[in-house]
Amino acid sequence: MADETPAPTQRRWRAACPNCGAPVEFASAHSASAVCSFCRSTLLRDGETLLRTGESAELFADYSPLQIGTQGSWQGAPFTALGRVQLAYEGGCWSEWHAFFDASGKSAWLSEDNGRFVLSWPLPLAQPPAQTELKLGAQQVVDGEGYRVAALTAATLHAAEGELPQAPKLGQAVFVAELRSSRDSVGSLEYCDGEAPRWSVGRPVELADLKLVNLRDESVAQWAGRSLSCPSCGSAIQPHLNQALSVTCGQCQAVVDLSGGPGQALRHHEQAIGMEPPIPLGRTGKLALIKGGAREPWQVVGFLERCTRGDDEQYFWREYLLYNRLRGFAFLVDSDEGWSVVSVLTGAPSPVGAGVQWQGQQFNLHERYQAVTTHVLGEFFWRVRRDELTDVADYRRGDQFLSCERSDQEVTWSLGRAMDASEVAQAFGLNPQQQKQIQRDASPLSGGGETLKGLIVFVVLALLIVGLMKACSDEPCESTKQTFGPQSAEYQSCLANQRRSGGYSGSGGSGGSWGGGHK
Repeated sequence: MADETPAPTQRRWRAACPNCGAPVEFASAHSASAVCSFCRSTLLRDGETLLRTGESAELFADYSPLQIGTQGSWQGAPFTALGRVQLAYEGGCWSEWHAFFDASGKSAWLSEDNGRFVLSWPLPLAQPPAQTELKLGAQQVVDGEGYRVAALTAATLHAAEGELPQAPKLGQAVFVAELRSSRDSVGSLEYCDGEAPRWSVGRPVELADLKLVNLRDESVAQWAGRSLSCPSCGSAIQPHLNQALSVTCGQCQAVVDLSGGPGQALRHHEQAIGMEPPIPLGRTGKLALIKGGAREPWQVVGFLERCTRGDDEQYFWREYLLYNRLRGFAFLVDSDEGWSVVSVLTGAPSPVGAGVQWQGQQFNLHERYQAVTTHVLGEFFWRVRRDELTDVADYRRGDQFLSCERSDQEVTWSLGRAMDASEVAQAFGLNPQQQKQIQRDASPLSGGGETLKGLIVFVVLALLIVGLMKACSDEPCESTKQTFGPQSAEYQSCLANQRRSGGYSGSGGSGGSWGGGHK
């Protein structure tokens, strides 16, 4: 078998850092600047000399296995990760890796996008749209192709390392517009004061398909070795996930904000002590994201409880944040309608009538609602905010579904499939007691809308009759407590409804989110 390991770069240029004297090596003759790995000075290459232009901030650690010197291949062309820049915004940060293709002398950017990876190429753009023209969620035509505006983010160029095609202006304000198309392409417009907008177009990639070598060893979180105390109760906390922006204290379950990075004062918000999830944090199971696909290892790193908010009956569901080193993040969702596994899309479906179309398949609108996160455990790669509302629209096609979540800053689409509780139990090796907890849900939906509605009405009426008959002798919420646990949001809501109405209040319903979180 032929050796597919990318060949090492053959030519290098070396000079001394003008600040500390350490050797600075350039693997590419096309690199315009570099960051000294010793003193972190930002260096501009001017012929055969180096000029110091500033100092780079300390890079935040991240969850990706990439590092300077990682090599890979894209469509038969070898490349090397020579450097990266890191952009920071209110909710955290993201990295963009400079992938240099030695044979062609071209540069691309391999970026981390909501737990996925995108390979983008800089392209010329004769008539870029004005920044003021861009509206979140709106259709936008750029260079003859239609996109949806998925995110508008005010960021700063926070840090840089390695070799870069142009000198970074650290601290520079950058307004980033993310555009997504139905062809699963991702466009990025970057607006900086005094400069023409930069335009790049990319597509999602799986790191396993890039034949990567020289990856970072199994990484230790940026907080390793640092003594951290919960700002609420003083207990020791130790994040394990790289780029963790929120972590829950194991003692008091306060949600601690880590977005400021090591050395910064820790902010937090308190929450009531909740029940432990049936699938323990840290457990690894093998799941297939698509039906019939390869089963891959996914580790549970976070757990959320969410509910609908509004004047109608509340519905509750749970989401497990899953992590795979080469695939990024996914979500395992547990609602009254069954289990599902969900991954975030890089593209955006096209609206067609009352539904949407994705990769040639029509999904029909099921419902719209507002969702709020009520309780969290574990670690998250985005900043968890108290009572943050998102507008959700769910679309269905058989046992598949699309979910669109919209906040003030971002529109995120995710794709999922329904699955049986038995598949979940087998994947994570649950014991009989844990299996009993997760098998309380109904079977996944098969798309029989009217029949399902009739069954729900019949079941609700039957429960009402039974509840009224037993109201004199039994606690109305006893069944809910036995099913979901005494500390669950479902049981507490049942008690609250009972106090308000003085009568029976059933739990559950046909609602629930199929989507996961993001940044």
